[in-house]
Amino acid sequence: MKNKYSLLAYFSNIFLFLSLNMSAQTGESWQAPRETVEKLSKSGSEFNYYEEKVPAYTLPDVLANSSGQKITTSKEWTKIRRQEVLELFGENVFGRVPSTSYTKTFAVVNEDKNAMGGSATLKQVDITIQSEGKSLVIHLILFIPNNALKPVPAFLLINLGSRTIDPTRKEKNEWWPAEEIVARGYAAAAFSNSDVDPDNFDDFKNGIHGLLDRGVRPPNAWGTISAWAWGASRCMDYLETDKDINKKKVAVVGHSRGGKTALWAGAQDLRFSIVISNESGCGGAALARRRYGETVARINTAFPHWFCSNYKKYSDNENAMPVDMHMLLALIAPRALYVDCADEDLWGDPKGSYLSLYNALPVFQLLKASSGIPVTMPPLNKQVISGKVAFHIRDGAHNLLLKDWNWFMDFADQVWK
Repeated sequence: MKNKYSLLAYFSNIFLFLSLNMSAQTGESWQAPRETVEKLSKSGSEFNYYEEKVPAYTLPDVLANSSGQKITTSKEWTKIRRQEVLELFGENVFGRVPSTSYTKTFAVVNEDKNAMGGSATLKQVDITIQSEGKSLVIHLILFIPNNALKPVPAFLLINLGSRTIDPTRKEKNEWWPAEEIVARGYAAAAFSNSDVDPDNFDDFKNGIHGLLDRGVRPPNAWGTISAWAWGASRCMDYLETDKDINKKKVAVVGHSRGGKTALWAGAQDLRFSIVISNESGCGGAALARRRYGETVARINTAFPHWFCSNYKKYSDNENAMPVDMHMLLALIAPRALYVDCADEDLWGDPKGSYLSLYNALPVFQLLKASSGIPVTMPPLNKQVISGKVAFHIRDGAHNLLLKDWNWFMDFADQVWK
């Protein structure tokens, strides 16, 4: 009898395994793995990872202006509402760039037309910023495919200082797969965020803050993420001058805090044709009002330099925010936007990131840049594309992988034809 029941249990487990795999193949919506939820909840009990515990919330209407009037035309969005939303994020979240004057120069300090075994031309460019006797240099690394018709589209990575973007290619990794990017006919460009501003709370004395800040910083003064976004735009300034680069087809890419930076850079700088936010979480793509995983209070405490001081008013007070992150995503329209997440990265709230993209759609639809995506998330490792918006959630942890890059480039193939 015991063996009989063991046999039944064995076949039951086989049936369950097959059912789960068939469910994935039939395209069921992704849900946070219960095992991961339980594990994270035990290690960080002060943060919520249970979908059923997400508080009730109402998102600000991205298509209602400051007077409550509905925006119904693309002209009204472009001339009125877009600027309102941009100002709200500058005032309350990322901070405002000072109007301090500065000079900017470009110098190609190294050029190798036989890089990557002859498949690419390497250019190392120093972008020097000077103001009142002080200066800093942003080091831009650029690989341009030799066998592609010029000018070529480009991917600009906002690199995190701890990662390798080796111009010699002796060190390679999935983080910046320059060879694979070049093989697809795209230029691979990257700069380090630490060249622009240090990623630590130094009372804004160093980096570009030390160069351009004057006097007492107001509560809406730019934070470090805003500084990195400013740096991305200075790299774009150079790319516009390079005859080998198609300045109309440049994508800005960032992971984690770099993903937050890419969104803010793309929101402000209309020259970026595609904006790619990889696992950007709280303060990036994820809806703040969900209070799932990392929260506004937590990010302001752990990284007090990332945002402007006004953002601290919304710690444990998300419902008082005049914006939420779907409005940041909407600022990219009608240009192309890619948001993606990782299955194990519940800290970054994958569902909240997808819902943010979904709730940005009315603007993309108004501007005829998307027909729409389902309200439910796609299955794991399934790319969803609708016009100028795209999304995927892949298996694995918080990282930027070749798998992600291949999906980004597939999207670019469609957007850039």
